[in-house]
Parts: sequence; structure tokens; C-alpha cells
Amino acid sequence: MTFSIVGRSADGAALGVAVASKFLGVGAAVPAALADVGALATQSYANLAYRPQGLALLSSGVPAGFAVKALIAGDDGPVGHRQVGVVGVSGEGATFTGDDCHPWAGGTAGDGYAIQGNMLAGPAVVGDMESAWLGSASESRLAYRLVAALRAGDQAGGDRRGRQSAALLVVAKGLGYGGTGDVLVDLRVDDHPDPVAELSRLLTMHTLYFERPDPALLMPLIGPLETEVRQRLNDLGHQDADLDEALASWAGIENLEMRLVPGSIDPLVLAHLRAA
Repeated sequence: MTFSIVGRSADGAALGVAVASKFLGVGAAVPAALADVGALATQSYANLAYRPQGLALLSSGVPAGFAVKALIAGDDGPVGHRQVGVVGVSGEGATFTGDDCHPWAGGTAGDGYAIQGNMLAGPAVVGDMESAWLGSASESRLAYRLVAALRAGDQAGGDRRGRQSAALLVVAKGLGYGGTGDVLVDLRVDDHPDPVAELSRLLTMHTLYFERPDPALLMPLIGPLETEVRQRLNDLGHQDADLDEALASWAGIENLEMRLVPGSIDPLVLAHLRAA
């Protein structure tokens, strides 16, 4: 009833899950992740206890494959209907599909990833997800790699019952909002006719609002650019002799404070200001 990918960034710093399903609020049930520990997806008659149990196993230092075997061995429920994927901070990912999962059902795993799905349009869903994941190795942002793989699965037919929800969870130590937490991205589309596309849109918005700017792209606030920015801020009611203060006043209202660097302006912030 669901297809998902659990993955680790190339540098090992980030871990996450992307999932889609013809199921209301799939993000409330399937994904779990803990920075510097691992990530997992539980689905197909999901056993939600797998989430804390799996992370506890990974935190003890066991590999993903052992964690999966332990979860299945300790499950006194309908194991034949279970499906789970696990990735740790290093090594191979692992996936399990019970013999009684609704067809088509199956999965694949490799270094730093596990992909699985059930009640799918066919094996191409998992195959195309794996190809998209492996083909995006140059993308350093784990969230974008996960969503690209999810999009490939969706385009291959995804859940054969249709579309309803999708979710993305990515963690990395100290890289959450303001550096005060570990949740880098936590986005959910609970009920939507095209949830994977909507998840992609939300991720783009998340990048604008919550990611820090690329230092190489920052534009010094001098000369004509300083004059333009000051005038636009004045027109919007943010007047201050200190241009950084005026910009911060406006950016705080627009939720763009994460992209502020004194003496410079991020191109995305400038585009937002020009459109205001």
C-alpha cells in the first residue's frame, strides 16, 4: 500500500526517509530517524513499535541487516504482512518484505539505502527508484535525493490504488532550525491528489525559508544594489539607518532570517524582496 526509500547522505551526516501512499497521513506512521543513529520505514500493516525498537537497535551499534532480523524475530504479529527498510550510519541498508504482502511487493538495498513497496503497479517502481537514487550521487542534499527517488517511483506507477499522501523526514546532528535541533526537514502532505509533486513544492519552499545561503553566491550590499535594497525596504515600511537592521526587520516578517548575512544579501532573498 506504500513505497518508500530510506537513505544516508554520501558524507554520512544526514539520514532520512521519503514515502508515498494511497493512505491518509502516511507520514504519521511510516518514517522514523535519529541523527547519528539511523533511519527506518515500517509499512504494509505497519508495526509502529519497529520505529523505537529499530532505532534502539541501531544505537547499540548493530548493522541494519541485524536490526531488520531482530525486528522480525521479535514480532508476534502478522510478520508475513510486514515490510521494513533500515539504514544505519554506515554500511549496507537492509529491507524485508513478508511473503503475504499484497502484490506487487518487494524491495532492494545497497550501501546507504533501502527501497521497498507493496501493492505497487509493478517491480519498475522499486527499480526506477533505485536508478534515480544511484543516479543522483552528485546531489549533496539528502532531502533532494530522497524526493527524486520517490518521484521516480511515482512516475513508474507507484501505489496501484492511486495517490493520497507523502512525507519526508531528514535528520542531521545540529542542523535543525537555528542549530537547536537535529530535524533538518520534516514535511508531510496528508491528503492531496498529487502528493509527491506537492512534497517537491514544499521542499523548494523549505529550502528558501530554512537553508542557509551559499557563501559563494552572496552579493555585497554596496553601490547601486545597496541603494535599490534600501529603497525597496523603505517602500515596505522598514526604514533604518543601518541597512542590515532594516533588512532583518523585513526578513523576520517574511521568515527569511536564516538567509541573512550582515553586509550582503542572498540572491533568493533579493528576488523575494523584489517581488514583495
